[in-house]
Amino acid sequence: MTDTATMAGLDPATLTDVLRLAGSTGFDRIQDQIRRTGGCTDPIRLMGSTVTRDAATGHVLHSYSTDTEPGGVLRLACGNRRASRCPACAWTYAGDTYHLIRAGLVGDPAKGTPDTIRDHPRVFATLTAPSFGPVHNRPGIRPCRCGIHHQEDAPELGTPLDPETYDYAGAVLWNNHASDLWRYFTIYLRREIASRAGLTQKAAREQSRISFGKVAEYQKRGAVHFHAVIRFDGPDGPDDPPPVWATGDLLDGAIRAAAARVAVDVPPAGDQPARTLQWGEQIDVRPIRAFGDGAEITEQAVASYVAKYATKAAETTGTVDRRIGNKEALALLEVPDHPARLIAACLDLHPFYPDRKLRDWAHMLGFRGHFSTKSRRYSTTLGALRQVRADYRAAQQRAALGLPDPDDEEATTLTLAHWVYAGHGHTPGESWLAANIRRDIQHNREIAREELTDMRLEGEDQ
Repeated sequence: MTDTATMAGLDPATLTDVLRLAGSTGFDRIQDQIRRTGGCTDPIRLMGSTVTRDAATGHVLHSYSTDTEPGGVLRLACGNRRASRCPACAWTYAGDTYHLIRAGLVGDPAKGTPDTIRDHPRVFATLTAPSFGPVHNRPGIRPCRCGIHHQEDAPELGTPLDPETYDYAGAVLWNNHASDLWRYFTIYLRREIASRAGLTQKAAREQSRISFGKVAEYQKRGAVHFHAVIRFDGPDGPDDPPPVWATGDLLDGAIRAAAARVAVDVPPAGDQPARTLQWGEQIDVRPIRAFGDGAEITEQAVASYVAKYATKAAETTGTVDRRIGNKEALALLEVPDHPARLIAACLDLHPFYPDRKLRDWAHMLGFRGHFSTKSRRYSTTLGALRQVRADYRAAQQRAALGLPDPDDEEATTLTLAHWVYAGHGHTPGESWLAANIRRDIQHNREIAREELTDMRLEGEDQ
């Protein structure tokens, strides 16, 4: 068995379970369930039943029970946004984020924004962290400060030139307060807009509104920075055109000035001095255009960029995607030196700042905010997008079963359901099967994407 498993590229336990699955009477149904989850790596297992009756006659129109399913369970996708946890569910999350951001750029009446939104001034702003010490990097065509031309995938990129003098405490405290920095930035931004327009803050609010959608990204050095789509609207939101004074240039200047004003004071504690946390000097603000032109960025590029980073977290710096409660775990998990020092700093600082919950967020290098947020009127919500998808699938199911639409006033159906949690995850063989299904789904998506690109290019040629 060991030789056979080696030839198949599987460990003996996985091969044994694959053979068990393949020989089971419910193999096709297991495949179908896993495929319906998109190849989810950690599906939720449920046990239960549903019964749909005609409320007037009591006649059973449809019934379902997991008693007839292999293993007596129904598998549902876990819904985790992180690609490191579940690539299948992260792909869905990224797609929803893409449509959410895009709807606030190009307009989509079905998602709460009119087509005229393209005429509103929009910028793509990046706010970064300050320096906590020199790190290895690739400054253009020049060599790094260490004298070496680093390659794109060099492991030392982002790590300190001198770890002993790097301000690890300052780095994790900055990450920990990054959401506060953003909150103050949005406050100062509105004040700067009013000042530059020559209006009181009340008058500026009565004439305009600022809408945004943002995502957090970890730099190689482990510091969080924010990418944000920031848009001028009229006082009633995206349906209302902004006033004539609300220009892209005014928004650009207000963003830079507001970021420079933000300061969050951290009091001294233990052996730590008082600190004033601010944004870094590297602030990038670019206008967003419908079509590319030189250095300008397009709506498509912005939506894709934000969606990409909505599924990533601190694991991009080399750490692990799990909570770490003590320093001994760093060696056991083989965390690289730089992120290990950042995590250790969180653990050391936790007793000094217990309200900041640094130990709880040590695996996130201190950052405890939401990775993707938006203002209320930017566009639709992730919940609304998920509901549309759920409604569509429910309609498909009703059509296949011949059940009436519950929104039909003449319909008198009543559905009774009972579900209980029965665990999560796959057996070794199911994990192998899910990985292959994910690979096939991704391959088909790439083919479809290439075909759509070819169709678009043919349309442009004509």
